[in-house]
Amino acid sequence: MQFSFTDEQEAFRLSVRRFMEDKSPTTEVRKLMATPEGYDPAVWRQMSQELGLTGIHIPERYGGQGFGFIELCMVMEEMGRAVFCAPYFSNVLAATAILEAGTESQKQALLPALADGSRLATLATTEAPANWSAETTETTAEQNDSGFRLNGSKTLVVDGHTADLLIVLARSPGTSGAYGLSLFTVAGDSVSRRLLNSLDETRKLAQIEFDNTPAELLGELHGAGITMPRILDQAAVALASESVGGAQKMLDSALEYAQMRMQFGRPIGSFQAIKHKCADLLLEVELAKSTAYYAAAAVTENTQDLPAVASLAKACSCDTYMKAAQECLQIHGGIGFTWENDTHLYFKRAKSSQVFLGDPNYHRDQLVLRWEA
Repeated sequence: MQFSFTDEQEAFRLSVRRFMEDKSPTTEVRKLMATPEGYDPAVWRQMSQELGLTGIHIPERYGGQGFGFIELCMVMEEMGRAVFCAPYFSNVLAATAILEAGTESQKQALLPALADGSRLATLATTEAPANWSAETTETTAEQNDSGFRLNGSKTLVVDGHTADLLIVLARSPGTSGAYGLSLFTVAGDSVSRRLLNSLDETRKLAQIEFDNTPAELLGELHGAGITMPRILDQAAVALASESVGGAQKMLDSALEYAQMRMQFGRPIGSFQAIKHKCADLLLEVELAKSTAYYAAAAVTENTQDLPAVASLAKACSCDTYMKAAQECLQIHGGIGFTWENDTHLYFKRAKSSQVFLGDPNYHRDQLVLRWEA
């Protein structure tokens, strides 16, 4: 595996970072997170049509940029640094599901609109109580002469309140476990949906109800038992990449404050206790980056250890992000706990990312099971 980025990739990263710094300062994030939609349509169009970020990992034959999963993770990392407020991750989830499960004709029909950002989509798999295993799905898909009808509910659906297209996991009646699971496409305006009150206001979550809702099969009937694990693994790796971006930002913020905050006539960064905090955090952030980069390469090269390293990256990166946010708060002292200070934005994103798609304990358990397998 290649563990260093090319000059072209680094230039690409720099262009994304500059865009985030210009279009997503925390002042703008605070404005957007207070709105129901949670994003700026003008910025969304610019990043979609001028930078092509919404189609970064979608092949060119489907209207995308044709880059790989590594470049996607670089984008996620930079968005994590900026705690970017937009339906990007949800579109990534949906596009990944279509790429993995859809037929060729479905990919041709659905992906171009996601690639150019003209259509918002998301993946709906989780049900209450929050359980991240696809095998516990209870939403049913009944087939009749007119097609499929879905009944049930999904929760913690990222940007589900604004999505035009929903990719929904459901099972055939009378089935259990991995058998009987299928993915379906559902029009966003055909369901009952409600915006949830969540800790992290920069990432909107929704509750969605299906009541005899018409749906179209995505891919093969009962094929999701095979495709869903890989879809969720890729989602975990993408979220891990976002988390290392946020962790790096928290480390940078802590170092900057430690150098400028004076106490007893000297910067607090000169005190041994603060030095040790920052040094330990640097090691953990670099370790998290290594696991996330390795997992991104595993997705690209489709290695056999992907299931294990995806869980490793998710657990390590999210734990590190949470610790980085906590240490940043401590180094800032009292001012770090104020609403005016930006640290709480990252702290809340760290906590929401830590539990989304399974918390670190869940993924450590999965790591053991997958490694033994």
